[in-house]
Amino acid sequence: MRRASRNPVDPSRPYLFFAEGERSGEGEIVSVNTLFLTNRECPWRCVMCDLWKNTLTETVPIGAIPTQIEYGLAQLPPSRHIKLYNSGSFFDCRAIPVPDYPAIAAQLQSFERVIVESHPALIGEDCLRFRDMLPGRLEIAMGLETVHPEILPRLNKHMTLSQFAGAAARLRTNAIDLRAFILVKPPFLEEAEAVHWAARSLDFAFECGATVATLIPTRGSDKPPSIAALEASLEYGVGKASGPAQRVFADLWDLEQFSTCPVCFEARSARLKQMNLQQVIPNRVGCQACQGRS
Repeated sequence: MRRASRNPVDPSRPYLFFAEGERSGEGEIVSVNTLFLTNRECPWRCVMCDLWKNTLTETVPIGAIPTQIEYGLAQLPPSRHIKLYNSGSFFDCRAIPVPDYPAIAAQLQSFERVIVESHPALIGEDCLRFRDMLPGRLEIAMGLETVHPEILPRLNKHMTLSQFAGAAARLRTNAIDLRAFILVKPPFLEEAEAVHWAARSLDFAFECGATVATLIPTRGSDKPPSIAALEASLEYGVGKASGPAQRVFADLWDLEQFSTCPVCFEARSARLKQMNLQQVIPNRVGCQACQGRS
């Protein structure tokens, strides 16, 4: 199947940046500056991923990534935490050139926590080299996606649960925190099983030592998960989390596409945001129109 066209992006600018509130491991709401860096496409082509649309076909020149970070931070308010996401792996040297690490780290000296993303296969010496350049805590987000034994191999991620667990153990050994990305209703899974497998995936992430798990409703599908499935998955995760240092968040980007009920959507969206920020489980929103199913 032919791909659609890429979006036009500038190698000297992050393609998206914003500040958002997030609950920290200390139980406070902190402002997080999030930059989506423009760089070369990820070498793993997961079937559910559309992040390639904002990537380049070639490696960016040396100095481009530090320039992007400088530009993005100049547009955002001061913050203590930063996410540098790059539609792939920060430790893919074809995406983020290793010679740029010192210049990148120099721009991050004021941050208490730096969060980047990586495929488990790339958790190695470059992670430690970059960690040692930072005065703050390094956190690495890895896509677990799902622990479903038949579906994970079909996602084309080229990762096993054993490999994920091994990478997580290396992070723990080297004082690097783990954030796990988990799909709610990944491709090939039916709605009726979505919450069960999101819960089992959360269990596995916590067993691997994750301090944060982010639930991502799978986008771009002709049968996306319902907002009810996302709610139930988040309720399970928040209830399962052990203490303030362990948190579960729901990704609320484009949440409208997962609800078919305009009557209760705003209230349910606000409830999900409350769960994210407070890590509590409020009473469910009642709706006579959809009975809470849509």
